[in-house]
Parts: sequence; structure tokens; C-alpha cells
Amino acid sequence: MRSCHELVDFVEDIVASGGHWVYQAFYRKYRPRTFEDVVGQNAVTQTLKNQLQTDKMSHAYLFTGTRGTGKTSCAKILAKALNCTDLQNGNPCNHCHACLSIESASCMDVLEIDAASNNGVDNVRSLRDDAIYTPASVKRRVYIIDEVHMLSLSAFNALLKIIEEPPEHLVFILATTELHKIPATILSRCQRFSFRRLMEEDIGERINYVAYQENIEITPEAIRLLSRLADGALRDGLSLLDQCASASSDVLTPETVYGCLGLAGDEKTADIFTAIAKRDTAKALAIFTELFTGGKDISAMISELCALARDLLVLKTAPKTGMNMVGGTSSMETLQSLMGQWTAGELFRLVSVLQTTASGFSRSNNRRLDAELCMIELCTPSLQMDAVALNARLTHLEEMIALGTLPQSGTQTAPQSAPQSAPQSAPQSAPQSGNPMGEGESSPILAYEGPPLPDDDDVPYVFVEEEGANPPQGEQIQSEQALPVGFWVDLLARIDKQLPASMLSFLQSQVQPCLRNNALILQVENEFVKKMVGGAQCLQVIGKLSKILLERTVNVQVVMKGETVGIGDNDSMDSLLAFGAKHSDIVHIK
Repeated sequence: MRSCHELVDFVEDIVASGGHWVYQAFYRKYRPRTFEDVVGQNAVTQTLKNQLQTDKMSHAYLFTGTRGTGKTSCAKILAKALNCTDLQNGNPCNHCHACLSIESASCMDVLEIDAASNNGVDNVRSLRDDAIYTPASVKRRVYIIDEVHMLSLSAFNALLKIIEEPPEHLVFILATTELHKIPATILSRCQRFSFRRLMEEDIGERINYVAYQENIEITPEAIRLLSRLADGALRDGLSLLDQCASASSDVLTPETVYGCLGLAGDEKTADIFTAIAKRDTAKALAIFTELFTGGKDISAMISELCALARDLLVLKTAPKTGMNMVGGTSSMETLQSLMGQWTAGELFRLVSVLQTTASGFSRSNNRRLDAELCMIELCTPSLQMDAVALNARLTHLEEMIALGTLPQSGTQTAPQSAPQSAPQSAPQSAPQSGNPMGEGESSPILAYEGPPLPDDDDVPYVFVEEEGANPPQGEQIQSEQALPVGFWVDLLARIDKQLPASMLSFLQSQVQPCLRNNALILQVENEFVKKMVGGAQCLQVIGKLSKILLERTVNVQVVMKGETVGIGDNDSMDSLLAFGAKHSDIVHIK
């Protein structure tokens, strides 16, 4: 049931609108009318009430804070309280002539000015000339200047004098979301009140109250979701509730909110993240296409992914305190289920790539293509050779090593000439062939299956190649050496300005390097790539830079995979980095 005062206000609104009821948005309809109604700003409202009760008011106030936290609402309440003839414990009565005229915006002595559209020096000069006159119908003349940071420097200078020495009847209330843009000369002449971001609990309580008043059925899960989406701004939360209530007459659930706002939702976003963690590009693209054809907004989907990656990164780096910093749409259960699939380095890379994609939407002609390329890039870190991508891959490998599981090649097989009946428990310290790891074993660069590795990283592990050992027939003895960590990345970075971009692209994505004796072998998949990177100019540049980086002369050869013996055909940059990251100090002794 509505109170008598609310019914009187309702009738007054109808009369003011000419007898026709006009629909008002929730954030306007439920705008606070007293300091008690302001949500989550007790420190500010209590101070203002004390000043009003003791009649120790300042001549200039500056309200700062993020959007939707109550700055303009408090300014209007303060303007009413300054002129109210029946003050109620520091709150305006909202029934006297002054309160009613100010609330209906018909009082000529209380003016609200938008500095975004009135930011010139002439506007401020006109304001200054009118401000000296005494009020006509109320006790004090009040100027509320919203978004005051939009004033020009000359306008601030014109405003400075009257703020410094105003008439007794004049009060300025300035509001801004960007405090750093206000000149220090203005700041020093105002009492500053900082409005904090609202907690999810405060926003949820207000949303629940408004839903009850409007007879909207809403589940607690939907209230929590709207509170998180509001991002600390109560006005945004009420606007989202208004939008969702208008779109559906049924009970508001999280699924209803997702559908109304064009969001992918907690479950689908988690599915995309799981596909990215498994490097399943096809599944990630399939989920994205399903959401896109279902009418979901691409920018919103990328924002959801970015928010989820941010929350996971916060929880990963600050497990205890991060619980209070989660701000996305995903529930804590979803975050906990995804935590074990990622390292901090990988999440840092995800946030960087998603932010870059989102920032490029404003300049893009094909957002879908940009988002699909983003999905492919997230699922395939090897496509990028920058420091962030390499750090993500290395941190992933470090975590696997810490757990005791070295990465294995899914298609790696033993050399064809190795005996298939070699006993699995053969002593590793005395191999019977020229392969330092013993017969029938995978390449040490892909996966090490020999003696236990030392726990102390400072102690180098030595591979000894026995002299006089007879290699299996049909194979050639080749001393395989691990490339120094970062060698290939450093070499490509130096090549960048010495070779055409097309050739550099082939070297980045189509070439797998390895070191055998004094030869740098570049393994390629097909003849076309071999022809592209096997030219004299390319080999000369690579050889010259390799000599600088390795501090010795090496021969550069381009071969098809399978033409030489040693590293398996299915080697990749990932396996090379995996072994080199742990054992960068390997020594080969002939």
C-alpha cells in the first residue's frame, strides 16, 4: 500500500503533466527525495545533515565519484534542504512551497546547469552576472553544475572569483566524475565529498525494493546478476531492471536477463573458456557462431570473456583477497571450476588479446571476423611469437613440469629402425646405439624418458655419447643439440627488418628449427615453403645472425620433414621450448 504522501505526490505528478499519466523510468521514479533514501553514502549524507542542523553550511561543495552513485540526487536534496521551511532532522520536508517548487524544477532561484553543453566562458559570465541578485522566492540561490570538469580553462577562471567570494545568499554545488580535471584553484575553495562505488549488496537490496513496488517477480539469482552488471552504479542497475521487466512479463531469471541484454551468459562463456584451454579451435568457433546467430552482441560477448579472464587472473594471483574483487557475471562456482585450467601467464595473455580486440571494434568494418580471429588466436598461442605469447606458453609448461607431467607429442613415434622389442626396463645409463637416450625412445627434445633429472636446477645434466657405439644400420650418426632458449625468437626479431614480411611469416609459422652438429636445420612441410625460405638471401641472413647469436659459424639447411634422422617428424616449437626451458644448460660431450 502506498502512503498518503506518495499518493499526494502521484496526484501532483498527474496534475503537472496536464492530467495525463506519463511513464517514468525507474531511476527517475525512485530517485531519492531525502538523505535517508540515498543508498550506500552514509558518510556523505550524515555530514551534510549535521551541517544543516547546526547551520554551518559552506558556500561551495564539490561532489566526486563514479556514475550512478548519487551525486546529482544529493545535490538536489541539499538544495531543497537549504531552502526548506520545515527541516526534519536535516532532511527536507518535501511538502513546503520551496521543496515542491525545487523538485518540480519550477523554482527560478535553483538552477541545474549541464557543463557539457554550457562550457564556454560566456556561459559562466552570464551565470556570474545573474548570481549577484538576491533570490525571489526562496532563502538561497543555488547553482548545481553537473559534469563541471567539462568547463574550459577560461570558464574556470571566470568562475573562480565568484566561488572565492560569493554573496551570502549564494551556494554552488559542483558534481564531476573526473576529479583530476578540476583545477587546484577550484578544489581549494570547495568542500569535497567523495561518493564511493556501491556494493553489490546495496544495489541488490534497492533492486529488490523497486521490483516489489512495481509487482515484478524476480529470482534472487537474477537480482545478484543485475547487481554485478550494474558495476557499482545504482542508476545502471535500475535501468537494467526496467529494461528486463519491459521485455518479459514472466518471472525474471538469469536466463531472461541474458536474453534481454544480449549476453552470452555464465554457462556459454565458461564453455568457450574450456575450449580455449583445450586448444579446441573448432569448438570455440562453433559456440561463438551459435551465439552470434542467436542474436548475441559481439562486443558484449568479448566483454564477458574479458571480464571472466580478469576475474580468473585476480583469483589466480590473489587467492584470498581476490574473492572480494570479482566483478564479472560469472558465479564463484564457475570461476573455481576454471581455475585449474589456466596459469597466470596464460590469463594475462587472454586479457591482453581480448582488450586489443575490443578496442579495435570502433575502427572495424567486420566485427565478426575480428572476433573469430580473436578466438583462433586464443586457441593457438603458437601463432604469435611476441613476448606475451611465449610467456603464456612457458608458464603453462612450467606448471606441467611442477606437477610432474612433461608434455608429450600426441603423434610422436619411435624411429622406424629402432628395435620394436626393446625391453622397457633396459638400463638407461648404457645405451646400445648412437642415440644418447637409448633405442626405441623418443627424442629428448620432445619428451625425456631417461634417468631421473636432478632436482637442483643449478646442476647441469650431461648427456654422454659413447665413442665407438655402432648405430643401427640405415641411420646416420647426428649429434642433436638443444637450441638455446629464446634463440629462434631473438633471431626472428632481428630478421624483421632484413627480409620481406611474407618470408618472415613463413619462418614464424611454417618452419621448425633444430641444431645438429654445426648445422641449423630448418624443417618445412612442403616444397613451396622450402622454396620460399631456401633462397640464397634468406639463408645468408639467417646464417649471419645465427653466427652472432651462437658465437660460432653454422651451416643453414632447409629440408623436408623426414629427410634427416634425429628429431621426429611431428616436432614443434612447443616441444622445443618445453625441453629448453627446463634444461637450457645441456652439454654434449663427444
